[in-house]
Amino acid sequence: MSVFPKPYADRVARLRVTTGFVLVAAFAWFSHPDFYSLAWGLPLSALGLLLRGWAAGHLEKDSRLATSGPYAHVRNPLYLGTLLVAAGLVLASRRWLLALLFTAVFLLVYLPAIELEEQHLAELFPDFALYASHVPALWPTWSVPGKNRFQWRLYIRNREYQALAGFLAGVALLVVKVTVLP
Repeated sequence: MSVFPKPYADRVARLRVTTGFVLVAAFAWFSHPDFYSLAWGLPLSALGLLLRGWAAGHLEKDSRLATSGPYAHVRNPLYLGTLLVAAGLVLASRRWLLALLFTAVFLLVYLPAIELEEQHLAELFPDFALYASHVPALWPTWSVPGKNRFQWRLYIRNREYQALAGFLAGVALLVVKVTVLP
């Protein structure tokens, strides 16, 4: 049974792209990094980006239930990676207002999207319920990884390079704010 009413979850899931642009604009406008905040925040964001890339290399959307790589440890590594990227950027930005905004978006947009995606996976793959009973949604467990290996073709097909490009643009913005704009 869904925690979120389906019409609400459908509407909110579609807001992911829109809220992403709002978050980028808020981040660009309000962030005020320094070298120290970059030294703490950017490695955390990079860790999230690496998790997203690792996950994308194991994901064959709607064809096979991903249970290998990071999916052996957490059901939603792409969302966990996004959360780590956002947390690192917020830390780098030195703005608690951005932390509140990112938290609200995650709770109101991403959690319903996760719920919807898991409903879809349960309908598509009969073994999803068993998988979900052994692997947590967002807090990793250190179970034995699956046998499938990372595949660059899946990384490309899942367009994870877009997350890398966005991350690099965010890093460039932070570096410019620290070095050029006092």
